Amino acid sequence: MLRRADQIPPEEMSSSKKEIGTSAKEIGEARFFAGDVLERLQGLDSASCALVISSPPYNIGKPYERTDERTYDEYLAWQTQVIENMLPALTENASVCWQVGTYIADGELFPLDVPFVEIFRGLGFRLRNRIIWRYNFGYNADKRFSGRYETVLWFSRTNTYTFNLDPVRIPQLYPGKRHSTSKGKKAGKPSGNPLGKNPSDYWEFSAVEDFQNNPVWDIPNVKANHPEHTEHPCQFPVELAERCVLALSKAGETVLDPFIGTGATAIAAVKHGRHAVGIDRYPPYLAIAEERIAQYAKGDLPLRPLGKPVRRPRSTERVAQVPLEWRQDQTEVELGSAGGEDGEG
Repeated sequence: MLRRADQIPPEEMSSSKKEIGTSAKEIGEARFFAGDVLERLQGLDSASCALVISSPPYNIGKPYERTDERTYDEYLAWQTQVIENMLPALTENASVCWQVGTYIADGELFPLDVPFVEIFRGLGFRLRNRIIWRYNFGYNADKRFSGRYETVLWFSRTNTYTFNLDPVRIPQLYPGKRHSTSKGKKAGKPSGNPLGKNPSDYWEFSAVEDFQNNPVWDIPNVKANHPEHTEHPCQFPVELAERCVLALSKAGETVLDPFIGTGATAIAAVKHGRHAVGIDRYPPYLAIAEERIAQYAKGDLPLRPLGKPVRRPRSTERVAQVPLEWRQDQTEVELGSAGGEDGEG
């Protein structure tokens, strides 16, 4: 039986190394390795991985981080080591998608994409895109604006890299738009691509209506009522990983996640005919990842469909209606301000 993260003794956080493997007909193969990420990366086959998709720990005190609390500088030094140890396993033209958020210390925010850009560049990588991923739930701050986005940094090792635009196109915003008369032979013909438009680096992962209302990578983060919710306290959505897999790798290639958690990257990879390699120090999460891959192979895994619009409540739903108490308070405020400057009518 799986246990919650905060119910597992610290000594199990670095349990003995273990390898788990799974495969299914017509989908990719997934392999999971339990153990220290630095050691496990060194054991991977040379030039075996064409794409990395990962969301590293943010060093903010999650249960799986508590035995290795680090200062900000120590954290960045450790992450640099992870990336260095990852290099030999990457193919010459590999890409890396490093999804990061914000480190917080004493109320001060440190956007992690800023130092990671310099770390990767220092190791010879080239930044191709800084993608905004917006989500609609999270911690409600009362001393600053609530954070509702994170970033995906896409790096390539060289100027020759895979980029498959067609599988990730989204519906045209104005499909009926045509070229003007000044366009010569193209005049009067549709100006867009019939397969859809480039989703850009700031877009909504949805259909036309929601794209018009909020054009960002609007993929809901994995909360209690999300179909992909597991016991992981900071779960990565399969949907986001799918876009990266489809755009930045080819069928049959291997996708690596050195912080695989409960297997979102692996699911995205095998679903689209890629192979997956995942590393995590926390065996209970790998057990969940293995179970989810097996469920997917049988067709039993609940997943949010790729590109499904982010749900907005209808105006008739109770959750979308202004509470009676708020309306009464607003009425009192309006009545109190109806007089003149001195409170006289």
